[in-house]
Amino acid sequence: MNPTILDALGVAAVAAPVHDLSMWGLFWQADAVVKLVMLGLVGASVWTWAIIFDKAMKLRRMKAAAAQFEERFWSGGSLDALFDEVSANPADPLSATFAAGMQEWRMASEKGLGGNSSLRTGLAQRVERVMSVTVGREMANAERYMTVLASVGSAGPFVGLFGTVWGIMRAFTNIAAQQNTSLAVVAPGIAEALFATAIGLVAAIPAVLAYNIFSSDLARFGERLDSFVTEFSAILQRHLEERG
Repeated sequence: MNPTILDALGVAAVAAPVHDLSMWGLFWQADAVVKLVMLGLVGASVWTWAIIFDKAMKLRRMKAAAAQFEERFWSGGSLDALFDEVSANPADPLSATFAAGMQEWRMASEKGLGGNSSLRTGLAQRVERVMSVTVGREMANAERYMTVLASVGSAGPFVGLFGTVWGIMRAFTNIAAQQNTSLAVVAPGIAEALFATAIGLVAAIPAVLAYNIFSSDLARFGERLDSFVTEFSAILQRHLEERG
């Protein structure tokens, strides 16, 4: 082969840019805007996983504590003794709801408000209302950061898509500047752009799955609390009727 041609090929090989197509290389070679998008999505993913682990552990503890409390509540023991035990530091929303209802009941009983039918009816309604307010407060606390999961799950793919669109625009700008449409020129820029979408999906998919699972578990736990309020209110109502 002609040495001049070999020399030209050698020069071309040296001049051709070398692209690192590993994940780390795709990040460092990306445009500043795409890098910012990637870093934001990685941060959102880390935050999402922290919420997922924290929420899973809390739900597990809540369910275990609620089951233990219900077993003691329905064992036939003294409700006053149970209240004295759990009122200082309720371990779960169910015991907190019970403590709020019993506290209102005790305060009213000490004032002698259960003496006639109208006051008895008002007392029963007030106790149920206090427990319902406690249920709402406890469920609001249990549902903290659920909006983060919903936001990451819904917005993550679009944020990644924004990074992809920006990266593809930059890739086509480079193609126009170099006036070269070969795959070696096109592929690195497209790969960097698509990497942003991949990170967006990595952040969004666990967030969506976790949100659906936790929402279902929390809804069932809320129904469990509402059922307890109804049952406990019925018990107090029967007690008031017996006293009347």
